Amino acid sequence: MTDPLLAVRNLSVTYPGDDGDVRAVRNVSFTLGRERLGIVGESGSGKSTTGRAIMGLVGHPGRIEADELRLGATDLRGLSERGFRRLRGQRIAMVLQDPKYSLDPVMSVGQQIAETHRSHLRSSHRDARRAALEMLQAVHIRDPERVYTMYPHQVSGGMGQRVMIAMMLIAGPDILIADEPTSALDVTVQTQVLAILDELVRSRGMGLILISHNLHLVSSFCDRVLVMYAGQVLETCVAGKLSEAKHPYTRGLLAALPQLGHRRAELPQLQRDPAWMADLA
Repeated sequence: MTDPLLAVRNLSVTYPGDDGDVRAVRNVSFTLGRERLGIVGESGSGKSTTGRAIMGLVGHPGRIEADELRLGATDLRGLSERGFRRLRGQRIAMVLQDPKYSLDPVMSVGQQIAETHRSHLRSSHRDARRAALEMLQAVHIRDPERVYTMYPHQVSGGMGQRVMIAMMLIAGPDILIADEPTSALDVTVQTQVLAILDELVRSRGMGLILISHNLHLVSSFCDRVLVMYAGQVLETCVAGKLSEAKHPYTRGLLAALPQLGHRRAELPQLQRDPAWMADLA
């Protein structure tokens, strides 16, 4: 078996609180190869914080601890901000939820993509512009020359998300973390964005971590799924067999999903068991 692209063992993220430390992520462990890994769970379960911890984006006073946190041969534990800046974009990248808040409003989208290329690959302005146009075309944007000159407020939500994907992938990272990349999009555009991600990940041999609350989406798109609750991983499943999950929490999430063509007076409520937290005291 080849070495994983990413190895995470007993990752924890802790924030100080008025009544003591708050553990947002608790002893999370997984590996990522050249595959599509989904992380699902309710809001506040620690999904996004896990992704930000891997990227070194947990700010002070948050604390990151892990027995192992390795990107290839690089140990991420204790890596300086300067060291993370070298890695972000070129070896690992993250697409955040809403491009409107991630893009610089006073720069054209093309300039922002080209800036990423110049920063990581030390390319000329001409080469960076050509690479940005090629990347816009790769994410299926029509008329990339025109879109290159547009500003973030001039693009739609779906186009903005494609621009973010282009920006994150232009330096050729090995891993992409996509945090709710389709949550603000309609169903048709969601499908298009996921198809683009799938095409790029497969063609480049990348690893993808897809963070989502949409169980249907993750089960149909990913290879494996981590189910998180209260900062911990409760269950790991083969995505195609998510409907056969064993843990009561996962079963409860699945049961709460509405089903087309199946009328119910009310959706069942998820019944949480205090025993799930027993090992977290």
